[in-house]
Amino acid sequence: MTSTAQAPAAGRKRIAGGVALVVAVLVMHACVVRSIKDSLIDFDQGGKPARIELVAGQDMAFSAPPEPAAAPPPPAPVAPPRPPRQAAPVAEAASATVPAASVPEPDHVLAAEPAEPPASAPQLAASAPTLPAVASPAESAVSLPVVVVAPTPASSSAPASGAETFGWPPSTRISYELTGNYRGEVYGSAQVDWVRVGERYQVHLDVVVGASFAPLYSRRMSSDGRLSDAGLVPERYDEESKAAFKDRKRASVTLEPDSVLLNNGQRIERVPGVQDTASQFVQLTYLFTRQPQLLKPGGTIELPLALPRRMSVWTYDIRESEPVYTPFGAVDAIPLQPRRESRKGDELSATVWFAPSLKYLPVRIRIQQDAEIYIDLMIKQRPQLMQ
Repeated sequence: MTSTAQAPAAGRKRIAGGVALVVAVLVMHACVVRSIKDSLIDFDQGGKPARIELVAGQDMAFSAPPEPAAAPPPPAPVAPPRPPRQAAPVAEAASATVPAASVPEPDHVLAAEPAEPPASAPQLAASAPTLPAVASPAESAVSLPVVVVAPTPASSSAPASGAETFGWPPSTRISYELTGNYRGEVYGSAQVDWVRVGERYQVHLDVVVGASFAPLYSRRMSSDGRLSDAGLVPERYDEESKAAFKDRKRASVTLEPDSVLLNNGQRIERVPGVQDTASQFVQLTYLFTRQPQLLKPGGTIELPLALPRRMSVWTYDIRESEPVYTPFGAVDAIPLQPRRESRKGDELSATVWFAPSLKYLPVRIRIQQDAEIYIDLMIKQRPQLMQ
């Protein structure tokens, strides 16, 4: 009798378990479908540029960083013009008693009475005013808004290098492993896509926290614009963020020729060389490729950024080179650490490690809100050249 009563109860438990399993599967499928639907939202909505999709190609090879060009030699001294030689009267010439050998030749006269010697190269450098570094004389019409506070006067007068041989790199993808802390340890992935088509460019930074098919948090930052002799000229910045069980958030910045339209509708004046959150990394790579002397430890770089809510000048301190231990070996990289004195509490800052042997691309990015909330992106393979 007992076994007969237990049989229906066991059957009901199995049915309840099956129903619960079906409900769980349906909920999971709904979450996945919603995630896929969100990821397929037309990126051209609201005036956003269509994202250019590429196919991965070969890995980037290591290369020796360019050496700073040697300083040009000081100009040769220029002799003053010879004074016209006055002819002696005939009578005096006939009665002269000085031997001919004792009359100095004109060259000897100039040697005995030299003009004031030219200033030496150090004196010239010391007397010249200190100016912000620029890319090359050909770019003097477009000033770079990068201020380098060098630890010694000599570094501030270092010449630009690589200006004649620089070529924009082909489209490139950098993939990262993500670790960090947000109410506990978090894991995920990220990638940066540099896309170049003719004189147009796009930069995409995609960050995923958690599993890729059902992320706890994701953010996409995209910059679209054109190339110039002074580097990147952003025209549009867009970012999208999505937290689990919350609505997607969007923000954009439109960079017009003379003004910048922020996400809140405020219009402000556009300053020369302004970058956005995504383009700044590639712009710094461009500057370091053309002017490697900018990465002298102890220096400082200031870069104007158009953020969704305001215009800001970010200051980076250049630190000593250090090894970054990647899955494909140790890579020497130079960290740029941002200052936070003027930063608002809800804004993120990013410390970036640039690798000279990988064309000054960022091999590590640490994005931090405070000591307890941060994510660390570590390159997981050599950059891939895209097609």
